[in-house]
Amino acid sequence: MSFRHRCYLGLLVWLATLSVTVFGDEGEELVITDADREHWSFRPVLRPSVPKVKNSGWARTPIDAFILAKLEQVDRLPNPSAEKPDLLRRVFLDLIGLPPTIEEQDQFLADESPAAFERLIDDLLSRPSHGERWGRHWLDVVRYAETNGYERDGAKPSVWRFRDYVLDAFNADKPYDRFIVEQFAGDELPDASTETVIATGFHRLGPFDDEPADFEQDRCDQLDDIIRTTSQAFLGITLGCARCHNHKFDPLSNHDYYRLAAVLNPLKRPLNGRTELDLPAGTLAQRAALMERDRRIDEMRKQIGEVRDSIRAEFLSSGKSSLPTEVIAAFVAAPDKRTQPQKELVARNSPQLDAELLTALPEDKRQRIAEFEKQIAALREATPDLPRGYFLTESNEPPPKSFLLLRGQASARGPEVQPAVPVVLAKDRAKFSSQPSPHGTSGRRLAVARWMASAENPLTARVIVNRVWQYHFGEGLVRTPSDFGIIGEEPTHPELLDWLADWFARDANWSIKKLHRLILSSSTYQMSKADHPLYGEQDPRNVTMWRFPYRRLEVEAIRDSMLAASGQLRRSMGGPGVYLEIPPEVLAGNSDPNVVWPKFDEAASSRRTVYAFVKRALVVPFLEVLDVCDTTRSTELRNRTTIAPQALTLFNGDFANRQARHLAERLMREAEDDSERQIELAYRLTLCRSPFPSETATMQRFLADAAGEDRRPALEQLCRVILNLNEFVYSN
Repeated sequence: MSFRHRCYLGLLVWLATLSVTVFGDEGEELVITDADREHWSFRPVLRPSVPKVKNSGWARTPIDAFILAKLEQVDRLPNPSAEKPDLLRRVFLDLIGLPPTIEEQDQFLADESPAAFERLIDDLLSRPSHGERWGRHWLDVVRYAETNGYERDGAKPSVWRFRDYVLDAFNADKPYDRFIVEQFAGDELPDASTETVIATGFHRLGPFDDEPADFEQDRCDQLDDIIRTTSQAFLGITLGCARCHNHKFDPLSNHDYYRLAAVLNPLKRPLNGRTELDLPAGTLAQRAALMERDRRIDEMRKQIGEVRDSIRAEFLSSGKSSLPTEVIAAFVAAPDKRTQPQKELVARNSPQLDAELLTALPEDKRQRIAEFEKQIAALREATPDLPRGYFLTESNEPPPKSFLLLRGQASARGPEVQPAVPVVLAKDRAKFSSQPSPHGTSGRRLAVARWMASAENPLTARVIVNRVWQYHFGEGLVRTPSDFGIIGEEPTHPELLDWLADWFARDANWSIKKLHRLILSSSTYQMSKADHPLYGEQDPRNVTMWRFPYRRLEVEAIRDSMLAASGQLRRSMGGPGVYLEIPPEVLAGNSDPNVVWPKFDEAASSRRTVYAFVKRALVVPFLEVLDVCDTTRSTELRNRTTIAPQALTLFNGDFANRQARHLAERLMREAEDDSERQIELAYRLTLCRSPFPSETATMQRFLADAAGEDRRPALEQLCRVILNLNEFVYSN
């Protein structure tokens, strides 16, 4: 048989296998066995014993014992502790994303107490800026953006309230199990509130096509976005791969996928035509009460208008109005006969006419209006307005039927499916009541949320402690943080991962801040970054954790540190997103640049980067070139590139040069004309250390050579150089 024929035969065999695997027999379900549950991440979390180590004096915490035990197995030593100034800058940038002020540097360096670092950790965890730093990490995972993407890329109204919810949750140290439940089913909780309803915006954050070619298929795509994000963010599994067929590698079936789709199927997207709507952030009952209140208020407003209108025509013809003749003529004209200028006159002058009519009304009619206004005020007090939020809703109607879709196509329905969780993860499945929740919803999401947030779930605690570890060390103990499945990487320290997961859920009561304290108090975290020729050759990926990793800061920390050093950072928190600068050349290709992106306002935009308006179809170049997350999907780990445009952006870009000018102005203001003091201050503000003598000498020579009568341009260039040092854009 020729090679060509062998290829054809192989292709036919593969296609036959594919037809069985992908399309399968209708209704046939993948059988899950106990052997499938033996994969390390599907097994129950059992806390291992803390290992004994030779160098017990190095092990401050159980974390250190696990790390050191692995190092001792291969005859390696952990790096010595980092220098105190390095450790200070490291923990500031890690926990709050900003460098320490000079006063904070002096205070910590002067504190010789053994508990100085632990006190610093507690101080940083208590600051509002901690939520701004760590909330951004979670926003990556849940694909947060403020527009829909696709061609029109419409704005998501009030979506910023979800971002503020996340930041507030991290600052308040909301228990992670509660954090999960609120985002997945906050509207179904017995104690549902505005806060928990806003949290369910999690479901609606993904891209949305407001002009789909096939509405039914688009509906399936929307559910797919939620399923993929939920399974990856909370459970670290790729359930989305089972949309069209059983998962190719993991014991996750096509049925598992559509059972979770049945859980989410009652959710609806509030729309007016193709325009996205926000809603009052409350439960179904609260929104119903608000609608009833507004209906009654509208009726009373209508009656107030009728009372005023009863003398309106007579008043306008009496000559008693102070309005100009053309305005009176506009009011007298029939509404459907008014010209456009007359309509504008009516709209502009209605408040004045209403005030005049109120004065002209007989006393009995004025009292009647006053009584209506009193009733309206009472209604508003009894049922106050709710903040508006961006979330999906459920109605009090019975949930729609759900079906397995063959090949993932909405037009190819298979057997009906009932809500459930993946079989491999739960022999005892989540309990789904046939009765609606107290708030009128199906209650399905709450059942799944409580299952996910259970200490008995084999994945949830493992996944979150691994994510926290990753953000502290650059890599997780599992280096595929959203894929704990068969083709994901196995943990480098499996016993440590399980010890942390069990401790986090049971001893720490799901407290992220307690987890931070434990990790940061360890000798492992406090190691230096120094290289070791032999270890670096044997373990270049630092799998055994013999040193603290050397890594570039995220773009938010780089930009915020520049603003802090230059003195331009505005510390106001929360609210709608701010528009960062986009070069005119980038906007020039748009048909209406001023509409797609407002005119740049430096003062307004000088807030922390977490508050930047995130437009999916138009990413701010400064953020994009420095590897801001991909907002089209859940981002487990940002790209880490080293490319020429990064150097060009930081050295020649408008933002970096503007901050260099502001920093130079600050140096001249605070250190006057003393070049040595200016250089010292520049290094302390940016690198959090004093310059070495050689650096001071070099910088002074540069200022002396470059400066004429006006030293400011040279000082600006000096500042630009410092802001471009590797030491500034890398963690210590």
